[in-house]
Amino acid sequence: MENSGGLRILVVDDEKTIRRFLKAALNSKGISVIEASDGEQGVYIALNSHPDAVILDLGLPDMDGIDIVKKIRESSVVPIIILSVRNDESDKIAALDAGADDYLTKPFNAGELLARIRTIMRRLAPRQDGPVYKTGTLEVDITQHAVTVKGKTVKLSPVEFDIIKMLVMNYGKVLTHKRILKEIWGKNEEPEDALHLLRVTISNIRNKIEPDPNRPEHILTEPGVGYRLFEE
Repeated sequence: MENSGGLRILVVDDEKTIRRFLKAALNSKGISVIEASDGEQGVYIALNSHPDAVILDLGLPDMDGIDIVKKIRESSVVPIIILSVRNDESDKIAALDAGADDYLTKPFNAGELLARIRTIMRRLAPRQDGPVYKTGTLEVDITQHAVTVKGKTVKLSPVEFDIIKMLVMNYGKVLTHKRILKEIWGKNEEPEDALHLLRVTISNIRNKIEPDPNRPEHILTEPGVGYRLFEE
């Protein structure tokens, strides 16, 4: 795993076997692990030991994971990855809206978890190319409001560019429907007509930037939850 040396990750999970597995997987990539078995301990360590990221289970014995996310977010922007058996869309949306950066369900693949950690660390690292974002054939220049695919300029509407910009500024992170609707259209609710407008706009963007809009490589759908920009 690139640029993993020196990373310290807090694992908050009441299952000792899960903590042991995660510690072995992360240690093998040069990542040190701090362990917490309950929510109170996890919040304290997250706010006082300043880990580089937090892996958090939602089903802890003393506190609900959503409340833990909210408590951490009151004074910290540390990346939080949810790791939970809860697979319901409402739980995912609640965790992400509370401030979590990503969500994986148990059972999980260690390689996928490491990929999510890598993406978050890249997003937080200072970018050498300033306001220009590149991945595969896609290039987005935030300052110039320019989008190119294979070197050719793509014409986007102001709203389409605003969505691309939002995804770029949070690449790799799941953005919920609620968050996109609020930031782009100023809507605080998710009526069906607003969700339809969002889906149509995303479809229009995909038609302009994706090699195959039916099999998107850049803007990925998290079913029932939202969208993320995938970086190759």
